[in-house]
Amino acid sequence: MPLGDPHGGFFEYTTEGLPESIGVCTVPVRDVGRAVPFYRDLLGMEVLHEDGDRAYLRRGTCNIILGRSETVGVDTGLYLGVDNPYNTRRRLIDEGVVFTMEPRRGPFGTYTSFRDDDGNIIHAIETGAEFRI
Repeated sequence: MPLGDPHGGFFEYTTEGLPESIGVCTVPVRDVGRAVPFYRDLLGMEVLHEDGDRAYLRRGTCNIILGRSETVGVDTGLYLGVDNPYNTRRRLIDEGVVFTMEPRRGPFGTYTSFRDDDGNIIHAIETGAEFRI
């Protein structure tokens, strides 16, 4: 049973409280201090805070927490919005980043996939593309 209006009035929900974006995602890493340079230097993210178990990073509206974990090398399901996945691929290949997938078209736009230093798969997808099947 919904809580409703705590003051006893009637309230009809429309879109209040529904998700509109992904606020933050966590990427598992073995060593936070060793993982930060990949995200800071290669992906241009700002380190907001770092301690032994977590690092909090941001670039634009993209927020990532690097969390210490023994389980790494996973497909994170994280899709970073980029202006052009081909440019992202070219830029990161020049830095020695390993790609797991060439750019390809999908329903949400063109995307590509690469590995971070812990072997986690990160995806990059074009922003502003129209949904297509």
